[in-house]
Amino acid sequence: MTQGDKAVFQSTETTPRPSAADPAVLGLTGLAVAALVLASGDLGLASAAAKSLMIPWTLMMGATAQLIAGLVDFKRNNLFGATAFTTYSLLLYSVSLTLFITIYTGAKFDITHYAYGLIGFLVFSLFLTAGSAMTNETLFAILVFIDLALFTLVLNIMAKTPKEIVGAFLILAAASSFYGAAGILINTMSGRTVVPPGKALWQPTGAAHR
Repeated sequence: MTQGDKAVFQSTETTPRPSAADPAVLGLTGLAVAALVLASGDLGLASAAAKSLMIPWTLMMGATAQLIAGLVDFKRNNLFGATAFTTYSLLLYSVSLTLFITIYTGAKFDITHYAYGLIGFLVFSLFLTAGSAMTNETLFAILVFIDLALFTLVLNIMAKTPKEIVGAFLILAAASSFYGAAGILINTMSGRTVVPPGKALWQPTGAAHR
């Protein structure tokens, strides 16, 4: 537990209050499931006519699960986890709402503005990716695949490139997220490293991180 964690959970009670559990398993699992569902549509593994059925999964697993994880990480004084999970949750809330509007209004939309929103989010995601290089290789891989999925989605919208490329990167993001979630859960419960997350790729002198 970091000094920040201790400050958050200080209490005048004689019985120590337990620290909040690591919410990353929940957040990464939600991300993985949402990415897998979205990839199934891009890769033609699911019917395009039933596209609306993606919304419950992107809304609940992708958006809400990550929002919960992010809020818990704010309480745990984990700036990186809190920021990453909450921003990606809001992205998936936006994606879910966009899907709802475009599917249920029956109107044809020019979604170029949606692409510009994704570009803006991609810029921020690149900041997170740089930060993840100071954590471990698994988290870095997850964010790189998400960045590539966002970039190719922008190209798909604006230049009509094949959406299968987006789906391929989403599958890789889902697989990496499942691996990361499994690693945190199994390693925590076993008390030792069973599923290695990999080492930090970048460690600035004097950097303090989780």
